Amino acid sequence: MAARRKRTEDPVSFQITSMIDMTFLLLIFFMVTSRISKEQVKLDIKLPRASAATVPTDLSNRDIINVDGEGQFYVASVPVDDEQLKAHLKARFAAHPPLKIYYRADEATPYEVTQKFMDMAAEAGAAQVLFGTYRN
Repeated sequence: MAARRKRTEDPVSFQITSMIDMTFLLLIFFMVTSRISKEQVKLDIKLPRASAATVPTDLSNRDIINVDGEGQFYVASVPVDDEQLKAHLKARFAAHPPLKIYYRADEATPYEVTQKFMDMAAEAGAAQVLFGTYRN
């Protein structure tokens, strides 16, 4: 009769290497996406002041539209004319409804420009427009 060898069992252990790798990947992802968002609002615009300004709780999934003091529109930091802006808003609504916009206009921007933008946003189907201001 052949003698059976007693098999020694290795202790059960938890492999943490893959979890650390995933954590670093997520950290890098969030650092990169946060930088992109900050670049979109980097345009030198002097926002108006408002005494009743509040910080919204949800700023995710918003198109950032900037307007300088002369009334020039920018999608993030790329200058666009009225027709390009209309096409951009309609395309964004078709691709990712509901359309949410963060509108940052310089304090020297004429009212007519903001009114024109609001008409374009309504025509495109915007569900919510936030106005960028500083709090007094």
